[in-house]
Amino acid sequence: MDKAIFAAGCFWGVEAEFAALPGVSATEVGYTGGACERPTYEQVCGHRTGHAEAVQVTFDPAKISYADLVEKFFALHDPTQVNRQGPDIGDQYRSAIFTLSPEQEQTARAIKDKLQQSGRFKKPIATQIESAKTFWRAEDYHQQYFAKKGGGVCHF
Repeated sequence: MDKAIFAAGCFWGVEAEFAALPGVSATEVGYTGGACERPTYEQVCGHRTGHAEAVQVTFDPAKISYADLVEKFFALHDPTQVNRQGPDIGDQYRSAIFTLSPEQEQTARAIKDKLQQSGRFKKPIATQIESAKTFWRAEDYHQQYFAKKGGGVCHF
């Protein structure tokens, strides 16, 4: 099994999209990319930590590749928006890929570059690609939120 970390706006919808993919064995939502330890939802939403709402995906690379996950990431949100997705505004909703290895970084950059050159997006892709910092698991009530609450969508 391998792991990947993505931030694409509200983590509830992002988690639901990744959890539905064949080859993904687990997902959990949390916070990463910021400066403080053990951030809370209130701190992250208060813009006091620099963390993004993110999803950590556990996957079987024999069933789904990291490249496939990155492609899905770019397909499920607007990567040209800066610090927002739809009605959700703030640095915690930024588009980012937090890589866990040099190979993941190389793959993510190659796919981002390919998409930018494709003309699919009218504006530059704003997605940040950076080495992962500590992933702090979000509070239990955020985990598998849509599965618990009966579906829904965020910005999709």
